[in-house]
Amino acid sequence: MASNKLPQSLPLDVLAALEDAVKRFGSQSKVAQDLGVSGAVVNHLLKNRYPGDVATMAERIRGQYMAETVACPVMGDLGRRHCLDNQTRPLAHTNPVRVRLFHACKTCPNRKDMS
Repeated sequence: MASNKLPQSLPLDVLAALEDAVKRFGSQSKVAQDLGVSGAVVNHLLKNRYPGDVATMAERIRGQYMAETVACPVMGDLGRRHCLDNQTRPLAHTNPVRVRLFHACKTCPNRKDMS
């Protein structure tokens, strides 16, 4: 079943940061690995064809390459990309920081809606 959702573009400053990262790293696949996504995601973002959640990817890029930070209630100042990563990690009772993050992320103002 094909999606009728039209791809959205990255904001120009974020697109420029992504393009710069590709130049610095020398390949889209290295940037993708650095961002924790597939090479296809980076390629589609660069071509303004990414059908996924462009806003979330823009936040990851801002956190990784534009030094955007958030005030984490558990970890203090934290890169936005790492904040997004922490939100998706499962509860691990063997790690007290992960337990605190699991509970704090539920109501944090920095939370990206996961629905």
